[in-house]
Amino acid sequence: MSKIGVLVVDDHPVVRAGLRMLLEKSDGIDVVAEAGDAAQALAAVAAGGIDVVLMDLQLGDGVDGVGATQQIRAQGPGAPRVLILTTFETDADILRAVEAGAAGYLLKDTEPRALQDAVAAAHRGEIVFAPQVAQRLSQQQALPQLTARELEILRLVAAGASNRRIGAELFISEATVKTHLARAFTKLGVTSRTEAVSLARGRGLLRS
Repeated sequence: MSKIGVLVVDDHPVVRAGLRMLLEKSDGIDVVAEAGDAAQALAAVAAGGIDVVLMDLQLGDGVDGVGATQQIRAQGPGAPRVLILTTFETDADILRAVEAGAAGYLLKDTEPRALQDAVAAAHRGEIVFAPQVAQRLSQQQALPQLTARELEILRLVAAGASNRRIGAELFISEATVKTHLARAFTKLGVTSRTEAVSLARGRGLLRS
């Protein structure tokens, strides 16, 4: 039986080396390539031989792991499956990853055998979530159902960005930014940017 070809994407070389050693302890997995950013990841996928991509969320400057996941999955039915492996577990990160087409969301404290099993499960077409992530998803029914775009805008608001800057970064008009914020305010039951950010952080919708 052929091995599962894996691409490891992380901007830290030491982390990539550790993941390679861990994954290749499984007889059924072969790490065929590594990448430190989105561009390298896309080039590795284009070269072929990859069944599953293990993707970090934070890739330094430029396109992040969610953006890279979206570009990989946009290649069609034959595109590799993508597993997110990160230290972040906010609702915003999870929702963005799932909407981008990720086959699962794991945390970097995952046990080695569980990570190997997750790669195999993703290759079989299954969806894999870390227990903490699955719990967060189940709890979302009791939380305001903000869209990925609304969460992204709140993240930029939390970083101190103006509506104009947010619009420029997301390639949308300032009026559209205001519309998304108004909807988010309504869902959260708040009337100001400060209240929205504070409440979203308190409920785990944004990183602290």
